[in-house]
Amino acid sequence: MFKTVSLALVLSMAVPLLTGCWDRLELEERAVVLGVSIDVAGEEAEAEESEVSHVEGSLPLPDHAMVRVGVQIALPGRIPLGPGESGGGKGDSSQTVWVIDVVGHSIDDAFMNLQQQVSSKLFFGHLRVIVISEALARRGMDNVNDYFRRNAEVRRMAWMIVSKGKALDLMKAAPKLERVPTLYLMSTLDEGVKLGKFPEDYIGIYWSHSSKKGQEGFLPYVQMKKEQNVEVSGLAYFRSDKMVGATQPIEIAGYLGLKGINPAGYRSFINVANNSFVSAATQRRSSIKLEIRNGVPHFRIEVALEVNIEEKIKQEAHITPEVIRLIQQKQEKNSTLFYENMLKKTQEKGSDIFGFGERVRAKKPGYWNSEIKTKEAWQRMYKDVTFDIVVAVNVRRIGAKAL
Repeated sequence: MFKTVSLALVLSMAVPLLTGCWDRLELEERAVVLGVSIDVAGEEAEAEESEVSHVEGSLPLPDHAMVRVGVQIALPGRIPLGPGESGGGKGDSSQTVWVIDVVGHSIDDAFMNLQQQVSSKLFFGHLRVIVISEALARRGMDNVNDYFRRNAEVRRMAWMIVSKGKALDLMKAAPKLERVPTLYLMSTLDEGVKLGKFPEDYIGIYWSHSSKKGQEGFLPYVQMKKEQNVEVSGLAYFRSDKMVGATQPIEIAGYLGLKGINPAGYRSFINVANNSFVSAATQRRSSIKLEIRNGVPHFRIEVALEVNIEEKIKQEAHITPEVIRLIQQKQEKNSTLFYENMLKKTQEKGSDIFGFGERVRAKKPGYWNSEIKTKEAWQRMYKDVTFDIVVAVNVRRIGAKAL
């Protein structure tokens, strides 16, 4: 009897292990979505849309502006796998991906219309890039964020970017360095992080910042250049779910400097001693201190920069210890003004992308709970916050031929 019961227990424990493939789905049966673009639809959208989720008379249309959603779907067996196959060469993305676009009254409605046209089930597990047009971002990202946050297949390490112009153009681009356009966009941003050109801002980080009471989210702001190349043109910063402004490319360095994010990867011109020098930052350190002055938060930000002098415009000029001292003083002055102007730009829009409000919540919880309490209240108060910025520059290297 004991052996019989033991055998029955072992078999009952083994049965669940035999059902691992009951819901399997072959790769060829999935439509693998690599990239998504979302634009504001034009006037032609209503005539283009089929009655998939609505019908005249019984299921009325929603009173909502339409969107155009484009997707890059991987073609089975065409995606390069080995490192020797990763280069594009010909720049012909039509051999590896299929780009299709549809319209809808919401993101979910658009994907429903898309599924009506695709035989395989849409799969977002390999989604790498979501491109939002600037027009849609300024109108509001609530529906976009809600759909993708609820989709369990979407990885939080994907990138969401804002496009200056039509987002669909980036889905149809064919860069010569990569046969899969979305992988080129992803590698551009990933390498930008490694080179100190952009902070880590994956879609999960953006959602986390946007959800905080004392901080706003930001996204990469890109635009198409000649030869179908893509330039990271700044930070698109938000107030709640609406884009309210964008920085210049060099102002990305301002964000990185105020936050003390390394490595440093930007260069600037310094004009001293009747000559111009190119200064390249290599390391940053930032210290932020908070106090309440006259009922308003006041921050003292100390930024330390280590720089190299990489180029001088007039080759006959010499870099002496006195010139180095002047370069340090001039860059400290320029950097202080540069950081102040960037802070003012975000304050005018009430967009605290730096997270100063979260520092108030952490360091002064009593003040926050009595004077601020909500995200909307901090957006209003952020415009009145005061700052003291102190920059220290140390020239580490000047080159072997400089003296």
